[in-house]
Amino acid sequence: MDIVQTFYDNLASDYDKLFADWDATTKEHALILDKIFVANGFDKSRKILDCACGIGTQAIGLAKLGYNVTASDISEAELDEAKRRAKERDAKIDFKKADFRNLSNAHSKKFDIIIAMDNALPHMLTYHDLKSAIDSIINQLESGGVFVASIRDYDSLIETKPPYSPPYIHKTQNGKRVSFQTWDWRDNHYKLTQYIIDDESDLNVNKFECEYRAFKREELTEMLLSTGCEVKWIFPDKTLFYQPIVVAKYY
Repeated sequence: MDIVQTFYDNLASDYDKLFADWDATTKEHALILDKIFVANGFDKSRKILDCACGIGTQAIGLAKLGYNVTASDISEAELDEAKRRAKERDAKIDFKKADFRNLSNAHSKKFDIIIAMDNALPHMLTYHDLKSAIDSIINQLESGGVFVASIRDYDSLIETKPPYSPPYIHKTQNGKRVSFQTWDWRDNHYKLTQYIIDDESDLNVNKFECEYRAFKREELTEMLLSTGCEVKWIFPDKTLFYQPIVVAKYY
């Protein structure tokens, strides 16, 4: 099984623990994306595909804002979790299983907006895989459509190659939860180990492992330009989102 699929299948039931308040995060992210869509001339009548939807963190929030949302992911377990959460929150979303390197296999229609948030693209471990993903995604866009993705700030991280990410500490009803990542670097690849520690009446530690390829914004920009997109980057100081966001408009 693909390492990415395994990582998210295993993490699915714990993914919401990475947030202090997952429901609040879905609303916050949806409002940030809505501002980006409106700034690029889109309204809620447009068709959205979240091509790396996970447990629905962005898809559910956007659906609740009134957008027409389709969502897909490579992980069956995360899709099941997303479907459950969408049903509980009365969010109407069409879910499909799909690898974003081959979106046309699952999606017969094209979309006005496609998103891939939360550092999904760096799961592509080679230049060829990333190029396949970008070509697949842009191929599913209507002319005049927009692709929006968030990526870690690898332009700075590649220089320092930090061995870990700062921990997040959240209070729970019976104690606290600590989550953090360790990063073991090999050139521009790194093995990520995600730890989630529930320190309540009992101590419970879970860890999940995956691999990423850190690429600079220039590499992704050049790929998107080669598909006929107009590309711009917007940063956390402007969006209040926790990662840089690329906005690629396809003509």
